[in-house]
Amino acid sequence: MKIICIGRNYSEHARELNNAVPESPVVFLKPATALLQRGRDFYLPDFSNDIHYEAELVIKISKNGKYVQEKFATNYIGDITVGIDFTARDLQQQQKENGLPWEIAKAFDNSAVVGEFMASEGKDIQNLQFQLEKNHQLVQQGFTGDMLFSVRTIIAYVSQYFSLQKGDLIFTGTPAGVGRVEKGDVLRGSLEGKTLFELSIK
Repeated sequence: MKIICIGRNYSEHARELNNAVPESPVVFLKPATALLQRGRDFYLPDFSNDIHYEAELVIKISKNGKYVQEKFATNYIGDITVGIDFTARDLQQQQKENGLPWEIAKAFDNSAVVGEFMASEGKDIQNLQFQLEKNHQLVQQGFTGDMLFSVRTIIAYVSQYFSLQKGDLIFTGTPAGVGRVEKGDVLRGSLEGKTLFELSIK
C-alpha cells in the first residue's frame, strides 16, 4: 500500500502559502509508516516546532491499474473518507528554500490521518463537502468541486507514473485554512456532515 498525495489542488490554499497555482498535479508520496493507526492520537515530533494540519478528501483505490484513461477513472474509486496530511511547515520551508525534496516535512511517521471509510457508490465525487474542526471551531471547509484537478484527472495522471494497486490511498489536496497544532488540541474531521475521525494532539 502506498499513499499518493496531491499538493496545491485548491487555488486559495496555494495562495495562502504564497505558492504558484500549478498547471499540472503536484505529486508526492508518503510511505505506509506514515499512516496513523485509527483511534490513535498524534504525538508532536521533536524535529519540528511548526506542525500544521491539512484536511483532505481521501480516496481508496478499488483495483489495480496502469495508464488509466480519465473516462474510466471512476471505476478505480473505492471507499472515501477525510484525512489529514500533517506537515512540518518549518522543515518544508527550509527544504523549499534550498530546492530540496519535501519528504522529511511530509512523509514522517504518523503524518497521514485517515478517517472511517464510507462507500463512494451513489456519490458525486466532485460535489462533496468536508470539514475540519479544531477544538470545536471550524477551521477548514472544503468543496471538492473547487479542486483544480478532479479526482478523475488525478487518477489518470498519477497512473502514468505509478501502477495503482488495490488499497492505495490518494490524498486529493487541502483547501484554505491550514494552521498550526499544539498539545491539547482536538481535531475532528467530517464528510457530508458525518464525523469520520477525532484525535488529540499530544
